[in-house]
Amino acid sequence: MAILLKNQKDLEGLRAANKIVAAALDYAEEFIKPGMTLLEVDKKIDDFITSKGAYPAFKGLYGFPNAACLSLNEVIIHGIPDNTILKEGDILGIDLGSRLNGYYGDSARTLPIGKISKSDEELIACSKDALYHAIDTIKVGMHFKELCLAIEQFIRARGYVPLYGFCGHGIGKKPHEEPEIPNYLEGNNPKSGPKIKNGMVFCIEPMICQKDGAPVVGADKWTTTSKDGLRTAHYEHCLAVVNNKVEILSKSLKD
Repeated sequence: MAILLKNQKDLEGLRAANKIVAAALDYAEEFIKPGMTLLEVDKKIDDFITSKGAYPAFKGLYGFPNAACLSLNEVIIHGIPDNTILKEGDILGIDLGSRLNGYYGDSARTLPIGKISKSDEELIACSKDALYHAIDTIKVGMHFKELCLAIEQFIRARGYVPLYGFCGHGIGKKPHEEPEIPNYLEGNNPKSGPKIKNGMVFCIEPMICQKDGAPVVGADKWTTTSKDGLRTAHYEHCLAVVNNKVEILSKSLKD
């Protein structure tokens, strides 16, 4: 399937949708604290996105029941909010989306709950730093597989491993479009497959495991942990390639 190139109208729609996503994550950073339940966090995110005139894009998507994927501690992605109470020292991955005027936004951050351990700080930093390393690496004309390899090498150099079987993705008038962008090289040849072009919009999302990146999907068909059962981290930005430069559409409004 071809990778869709976005025109100016598309880019404006995607900027607006992702601005809401960024604002929702900024808001979550402000209000989250020990003692809240995951369902309370989800409700506040849902209400915030709705208050901006958008729809929480994950709600009902492929059957997902809530506005945000809330992935606590060992859960790396697709955590379903429940009555679990946040505690000091937890780490929480928040992955959320918006749909506005037919366009989608998507971004994720892993947040500390109160004071966390140094090892958890380093784990979160790897995910965030891998994302920004990827952004700095992107060049028009390079193969997506070269980008995947660069992400994998960065993660492994920090002493971690990527989650297998899940990936970043294109985005536009659908929440998931071509291409798929794993955080590791598939196959042996990074100089193969599609190349990055101006007008492409896609999400990069490093998902970091500590020892074993094999995924384990729970009985609910959503909640995903790594085989090692250790804590994990996840960061994601929605990016546009415009005039040979990378624009971070989901950039924090505080930056």
